[in-house]
Amino acid sequence: MAVSRQGVAIGLDFGTESVRALVVSLDGTELASASVRYRHGQIVGTLPGSGVRLGDTAAHQNPRDWLAASARAVRRTIKDGRIDNADVVGLGVDFTSCTVLPCLGDGTPLSELDRFAREPQAWCKLWKHHGAQEQADRITAVARKRREAWLARYGGVVGLEWFFPKVLETLEAAPEVYDAAEVWIEGGDWVVWRLVGCDVSELARSTCQAGYKGLWNAEAGFPSEAFFRAVEPGLARVVRDKMPGRLRAPGSRAGGLSRNMARRFGLAEGTPVSAAMIDAHAGVPGAGVSGAGTLVMVMGTSSCHMLNAKIERTPDGIAGVVKDGILPGYFGYETGQAAVGDAFAWLLRVLGQKSFGAISERAYGLVPGSAGVRCVDWFNGCRTPLMDGRLRGAFTGFALHHGPEHLYRALLEASACGVRCAVDRRSLRGVGRAGAQGRRDRRASPPQSAVRADLRRCARQSDLRSSVDAGAGAGSGDPRGGRGGQESHGVLLGIRRD
Repeated sequence: MAVSRQGVAIGLDFGTESVRALVVSLDGTELASASVRYRHGQIVGTLPGSGVRLGDTAAHQNPRDWLAASARAVRRTIKDGRIDNADVVGLGVDFTSCTVLPCLGDGTPLSELDRFAREPQAWCKLWKHHGAQEQADRITAVARKRREAWLARYGGVVGLEWFFPKVLETLEAAPEVYDAAEVWIEGGDWVVWRLVGCDVSELARSTCQAGYKGLWNAEAGFPSEAFFRAVEPGLARVVRDKMPGRLRAPGSRAGGLSRNMARRFGLAEGTPVSAAMIDAHAGVPGAGVSGAGTLVMVMGTSSCHMLNAKIERTPDGIAGVVKDGILPGYFGYETGQAAVGDAFAWLLRVLGQKSFGAISERAYGLVPGSAGVRCVDWFNGCRTPLMDGRLRGAFTGFALHHGPEHLYRALLEASACGVRCAVDRRSLRGVGRAGAQGRRDRRASPPQSAVRADLRRCARQSDLRSSVDAGAGAGSGDPRGGRGGQESHGVLLGIRRD
């Protein structure tokens, strides 16, 4: 039997492998949560159904998995929390980025059309799809040649994981797909569009996703047609012809839940739905940070380091600085590492281990330096400070007495050094100050916690907390959400499970 409450908000956190739902009362009490894995997960190796082989740098998803899994997660939380859907004041969404897909004007992904089912370029490209390095290099080169002012906000380099390199990759590899696409859209914006069911001209495009991954700026908008024409003539009108909609701040109301989606999710028709937010960025307000000066680091398959500040600077190596990109009234800075959880999962496979439990005590018993074994952790390229997906990782310094524990320790140290490089040496110096905050997962061993700041349980909820805040904000009209946070200074570390 449902229990009537003053009001609750629901957050949806769309990750790489699964979606999580969290229900929170407006006083901050967590009432229920659920995680549901996507049916197809990450699509690598071959396309589902056709068996078409994919390149080594390809990573795709099936958009229908997002809706199916999130509907199950929401229904489960409503049941477990005994929630009356009349008490739900809003639904918030955060999403991996840049995850991008081409679709028709009614929202149908091109991958669902028979004529494109075997064409990889018609499928949603996951954030970690790395097939557009050449296109990213060309966009960067043209921007430098033209002295485009916006390039400085991205540290002077356009990333291969971003929106326009992936769109350009499709234009050049499968022009028939590009031509057939009536809408190019981020995954988070697509989910919100489907939830609301509005006309294509009214769909909400997140300023968070557009700012960090789409070269958008509140004052200047997207890059000009002249710039895109200089990159590739066929790309000139991409914004005008293939990117309809309205730019909306994260947490602002995108519309009300449609009748069909209300039935599917077990919620009331018209429930306010927020504009989307990048999943890692959602970890900032989700961790309770509401002011300037605190670096929040969210770690999952990759990692993202975010900092709000009152000043705007454009240092080398930064992945983006966007006004109001994370919180209203602040410049949001981003740096990151391209492989964190992915790198440790890879090492487990190489070592033939199911977990690091058997070697962790030996690894943490080593003195810093891992007895001479060194690691460069660019196993999925380098995001900060070099923004180059072609770079590769390495282990060096092996001798016959080294074992699995030395590899594990070296990778941990490499990951930690990557954070130090981003924060201390290149990207965020002079913008904020660093300390350390957090709490330890009780399931972690003491030495593991000491070295890794293992906050799985805390950080898994932080993205959800923020998407909940976004849902509350969508219902209240406050883009910062329904809960106020206390300003703090330091570093919040979290490891989230995708």
